[in-house]
Amino acid sequence: MALIYVIEDDEDINELLTYNFKKEGFEVKSFPNGKVAFEHIKEDKPDAVVLDLMMPEIDGLEFCKLVRSDKEISHTPLIMLTAKSTEIDKIVGLELGADDYVTKPFSFRELLARVKAVIRRSKSYHFPTSKPKYKFKDLEIIPEKFEVTIKGQHINLTITQFKLLLALVNAEGRVLSRDYILENIWKWDKDIYDRTIDVHIKKLREVLGDYGNCIKTVRGVGYKWECE
Repeated sequence: MALIYVIEDDEDINELLTYNFKKEGFEVKSFPNGKVAFEHIKEDKPDAVVLDLMMPEIDGLEFCKLVRSDKEISHTPLIMLTAKSTEIDKIVGLELGADDYVTKPFSFRELLARVKAVIRRSKSYHFPTSKPKYKFKDLEIIPEKFEVTIKGQHINLTITQFKLLLALVNAEGRVLSRDYILENIWKWDKDIYDRTIDVHIKKLREVLGDYGNCIKTVRGVGYKWECE
């Protein structure tokens, strides 16, 4: 039984989500803010987190940053639930590590579908690889351990970032088209658009530091990995 964290300071919405997720067969733990949830997340290791953006003490964006910066829980799927619906708000959420973004007012059936999708993606991060380990100077990637290190230091990646990186290096210099990325990383999720792919690539480059330069943009086509 998958465990869902519901982090929402609106009591009515919190209760509604908790009730409906339980009705769908999930185990649910609900919290009024990110601070309380973060105190328990390492012990519980939920399969997905649905969290409001605007909350007291620790808001949704800060919660994302805390989770993504912690090696033990950095891969946890996060879905932001918020009244902010502009493209820039969505992009900010994605850049800080959210896996998906649902705006209020929302359909529970849509939210449920998105939760199931991120859980499914998180359980199938083992992308087909041709090697048990990839090494580029000080950068090492070990697929089976879901591990990336630079100069021996662990690099925290989300599931999506890891799958993107693995797809790129496994292509051995071939260009990955946007359609290929959509099919193999997002499984043709109808709500994923080009800007979302760009945001995830941008964030992956930032996380990799100097090695982010190995991700080359092929204008009008897609991306490739080119690293000496």
